[in-house]
Amino acid sequence: MLKNYKELTTALGTRQRDHIAIVGGGGKTTLMFTLAGEIQRAGHKVITTTTTKIQRKEAALAPCEVSAFSNPAWHQNVVDGLQRHGHVFVAQRALDSGKVEGISPELADDLYQDPIADYLVLEADGAAGRPVKAPAEYEPVVPSSATLVIAMIGLEAIGKTLEEEFVFRLDLFEEVTGLHRGERLSRDSLVAIFESPNGLFKGTPLSARRIAFLNKLDLIDDHQGARELADRILRSRGASVDRVVIGSITKSEYLLIQKT
Repeated sequence: MLKNYKELTTALGTRQRDHIAIVGGGGKTTLMFTLAGEIQRAGHKVITTTTTKIQRKEAALAPCEVSAFSNPAWHQNVVDGLQRHGHVFVAQRALDSGKVEGISPELADDLYQDPIADYLVLEADGAAGRPVKAPAEYEPVVPSSATLVIAMIGLEAIGKTLEEEFVFRLDLFEEVTGLHRGERLSRDSLVAIFESPNGLFKGTPLSARRIAFLNKLDLIDDHQGARELADRILRSRGASVDRVVIGSITKSEYLLIQKT
C-alpha cells in the first residue's frame, strides 16, 4: 500500500505518549527536530534529547535547552520550559568540543514515565555525518522504554563504493553485509543492515514498533530503485518493520509503504 504525506507524524504513525528512538545515519537530528516541531505545533508537549552526543548548534534548534549536570533545579526548568515553549531539549552538559553530552538511557526512561510531556524523541546513535553505518558493540543506545524505533539511511549512498566517505564503522559494515572495500553499496547490502541482528535495529525493545526511514530521496534520480529497496525491507522477516517511509525531510515529502 502506497500513500503520500506532507506530515511526518502521519507518515510515521506516531501515537500519543510515544517514546521515539532514532538510529542509523542520513539525517537523524533533522528528523528529531522536524518531528518535534510538528508535535509542538499540534499543541502537544515534547522533550527531545540524545543518549549519545550532538553538536551544540544542533541542540540550539530547540526553543529551550536544559542541562541536567550539577543542576538541582533541572527538572523544574524542564517543566517551566514545556509550559512556555512546548518543546525542551534536555542534555547532560555542554562539552569543550562544541558538542553536548547526552543523558543516560535510564534518565530517558524516567523522563518518559514522567507525565510532564506528551512525547519523548531522542537520537540514540551517531554516524559522523555519513548516510550509512553499522553499529559498534555499545551502539545504538536505545532506552528500554522506547515504543518506536526509527532506523535511517541516506539514499544517496546507493551505488556508491564502500569507503569511509559514505559508511561509518566500515569494518563492522563489512562484517554485517559481506561487502568489501571498493565494492558498490547495493540494495542487498542495505537490506542486510536493517535485517541483521547486528544491524541498525540492534538493541530494540521487543515491544517497540519498527520503522525504516529512507531519507534524501531528493538527492537521487532512481526513485524506482528506492521503492524496490523499501519493498524488500518491508518483506524482510529479519527487519520486522511495521512500515517503510521514503522521502525527503528537507522537502517535507514522504511516501509511506506498508503491508496490506
